[in-house]
Amino acid sequence: MYINKLKIGDVELENNILLAPMAGITDLSFRMICKKYSNPGLVYTEMLSSKALFYNDQKTKKLMNIDGEKKPIAFQIFGSDLEVMGKAAKTISEYADIIDINMGCPAPKVVKNGDGSKLLQNPNLVKDIVKEVVKNTNKPVTVKIRKGWDKDSINAVEIAKIIENAGASAITIHGRNREEYYSRTC
Repeated sequence: MYINKLKIGDVELENNILLAPMAGITDLSFRMICKKYSNPGLVYTEMLSSKALFYNDQKTKKLMNIDGEKKPIAFQIFGSDLEVMGKAAKTISEYADIIDINMGCPAPKVVKNGDGSKLLQNPNLVKDIVKEVVKNTNKPVTVKIRKGWDKDSINAVEIAKIIENAGASAITIHGRNREEYYSRTC
């Protein structure tokens, strides 16, 4: 493995080791332990619902706790409503060094609302969401996607080009499709 500095937008990372956002795991305590013992260049909050941010949900506010934490920190949001995503971006811009949009979550409770990996089936909405988030922040915007919805709709390259043209600073591609969830094979 080669450890090098990495730059995302105007944020320079000490190294290219990133601690992925994981719902129910990457809370403040976990991030601080990882920073102390493995020194990743960037850590992410748990995935934050843009709707919960929009409605000022107190549980979601607790997930945003970065008290005493070494920067840089990326905040990950998910959603599919343009207005709500734009306002969420404004809200977290005060705290985040980087804003990451989750377009890869396969969880049924996320997908049923048209969020997460469901967005891979709507390239025009992907473009509009990225543009809206970019428009509502001065922070670099990144996007996490999967390689596609299922084995018959692998569209990561198409979606990545759309995301890049919409103004994102970086893209992460999860090497599975939505149908594969977190398994090794489908």
